[in-house]
Amino acid sequence: MSEAQESNYNAENIQVLEGMEAVRKRPAMYIGDTGERGYHHLVYEVVDNSIDEALAGYCSMIDVIINPDGSLTVKDNGRGIPVDMHPTQHKPAIEVVLTILHAGGKFDGSNYKVSGGLHGVGVSCVNALSDWMKVEVKRGGRIHRIEFSRGHVTKPLEVVGECGDETGTTVTFFPDHTIFSCHAFKWEILTARLRELAFLNKGVTIHFRDDEGESRHEETFRYDGGIDEFVEYLNQNKKPLSQVIHFEGAKEGTTGMVQAEVSLQYTDGYSTLEQTYCNNIHTIEGGTHLSGFRRALTATIKKYGLDNKLLKEKEFNSLSGDDMREGLTVVVSVKVPQPQFEGQTKTKLGNGEVDGIVGSIVSDRLMTYFEENPSVAKVIIEKTLLAARAREAARMARESTRRKGVMDGLSLPGKLRDCSERDPAKTELYLVEGDSAGGSAQTGRDRATQAILPLRGKVLNVEKARIDRMLANAEIRTLITAIGCGFGEEWDISKARYHKIVIMTDADVDGAHIRTLLLTFFYRKMPELIERGYVYLAQPPLYKVERKKKIEYVLTDGELTQRLLTLGLDDCEVKAKDGSVMDKDRAKALMTLLAEIETTAKMVEERGFNPEELVAAEGTAGSGASMLKKEFSSLSSYGYTPSDWFGGELKKLLDDVRAHGKVGLSIYRFKGLGEMDADELFDTTMNPEKRHMLRVKLSDAVAADRMFSLLMGDEVEPRRKFIEDNALNVRNLDF
Repeated sequence: MSEAQESNYNAENIQVLEGMEAVRKRPAMYIGDTGERGYHHLVYEVVDNSIDEALAGYCSMIDVIINPDGSLTVKDNGRGIPVDMHPTQHKPAIEVVLTILHAGGKFDGSNYKVSGGLHGVGVSCVNALSDWMKVEVKRGGRIHRIEFSRGHVTKPLEVVGECGDETGTTVTFFPDHTIFSCHAFKWEILTARLRELAFLNKGVTIHFRDDEGESRHEETFRYDGGIDEFVEYLNQNKKPLSQVIHFEGAKEGTTGMVQAEVSLQYTDGYSTLEQTYCNNIHTIEGGTHLSGFRRALTATIKKYGLDNKLLKEKEFNSLSGDDMREGLTVVVSVKVPQPQFEGQTKTKLGNGEVDGIVGSIVSDRLMTYFEENPSVAKVIIEKTLLAARAREAARMARESTRRKGVMDGLSLPGKLRDCSERDPAKTELYLVEGDSAGGSAQTGRDRATQAILPLRGKVLNVEKARIDRMLANAEIRTLITAIGCGFGEEWDISKARYHKIVIMTDADVDGAHIRTLLLTFFYRKMPELIERGYVYLAQPPLYKVERKKKIEYVLTDGELTQRLLTLGLDDCEVKAKDGSVMDKDRAKALMTLLAEIETTAKMVEERGFNPEELVAAEGTAGSGASMLKKEFSSLSSYGYTPSDWFGGELKKLLDDVRAHGKVGLSIYRFKGLGEMDADELFDTTMNPEKRHMLRVKLSDAVAADRMFSLLMGDEVEPRRKFIEDNALNVRNLDF
């Protein structure tokens, strides 16, 4: 640095960001990120205030509405944010709450014994990161309103009406799209969190409505059974071994009364699902409440088993905590006056006293339950013993395999074609369906960074297999060895040999099945690979299109249709029903709509239904019928009716435009990866500069667990019902 540069660096260069500007300058510090997660976190902050009112006993109804303009409203019937003048800030309390960080009513413990947010930055952060916010408060018989933009008051607090004895707060905000890369709220993401909150706060009604766009949604969540119903919901597609076991209690801690509530149920499956919460915050990394539960569960089962001669001394000593939790689904919810969070995502409970409090409550209540229900206790212990025997068999299988030099980390599988680069952050492992495609991938790959592991046939469905059977499967062992992280008790993510594990299968039903089996394996047995973002899905093209000696590759049927329609409309005119000539954009929109109708009608016919009868029938809702009706409703804006389609006139128009677009084209549809030569496979699917890949994300663990249990588990009836209910909704079966 030169002397001139040094002389320019003085006190006036030191910026002090205060209040709202600090949040806007570094939003990720307050809400995690400015993408999809942070965008939806804004909603959670506002809803959490209403939930805190419910925890305090003053709120029973919460409405959440995605408005037509993309803004979002949260309305509750709580006490309403105070609107009187603040004694030291000399402005209305509501303005203080919404514009000053670390301002709120949750610090002294008098109004909120427990709450999700104790730092006082939640709703003020939402205000700072919103293009605009409007807040209405019903309190003291009057309706008060105040408005903001980007954290600053634009319309001071005013009285706008009377409300009798009604109370509550309504917050409407529109996120600042200059800050966020995500620009729309997603129904699925918000539904998962709102349902979760309703389970955790029994008796509270949460009504959610989406009024944005053409597809309107509406759902109401209320669970008087609380977390018992949560466990039943989680196990809906599994076979339970008993009723839900529930117990709760409270003990005095150093900062006040700590409340613990636990619901658990064993199933005949092999996976474990532990959902833990502190003050309604999902502690995805666990913490002291989870460790307290685990310790008490293990000790109680072992003690009861030994005391009642269900366990021998040798079995008592050999049982592990993992054995106790095989097939277990549990929800642990604690209310802590002053929670301390830690961990990578700040969602790990750190209050040391909670471990002992939860452990004590679980030990006492679970032992009492076992004594009152000995048949259930016996079933659980028998399952535990089976898990222990399977674990021991798996250990012996591992040791045997290791002695043969297959899983010692030094001897890699013979069919793995490894890369030369040793930095895992730069390497990729392709799991390729079939030896033929594996050969092409091996020849065409970048040998420095891309490793190839061909898979023969379909791998084992680990949802239905215990660990010993799983490790006896050659393909599974090969996968474990190639990835390098070990397995089970020996798992170590730092030993991953590749930071991109790419599933590359054919774009057909069999390929989709293999893809699902591999995802089941990773989700159930190596979930950290997904959590770290290491798992990807390759997107091979479906078509090769050649025109004037120029070759293009097309990923999907829909993409091919769009290209053909664009080419077909390039030098021709489309006349409307009244004879007028459509402009290019309107003609393209009509052709796209006709292509969608064709796809839906074909899908309906393939599943044994008559599309014309479905559209004409009254009261047919859901599945293909609703899709067709919606599409034909859009068609009416062009002056056409369903009879124009089913009579053949519009179908001919679509075929003519598409045929015109095909003139001069050579179109080849790939039936599988094996039909591509090495150069084609690399250029279309493996070349980092051209390829399309999907990263597998775990955005909703509850939904993922339910779906894997449904599709891959032993229970046939729920799976059959799911297929029947969704058969007509399938759009991308071959993709």
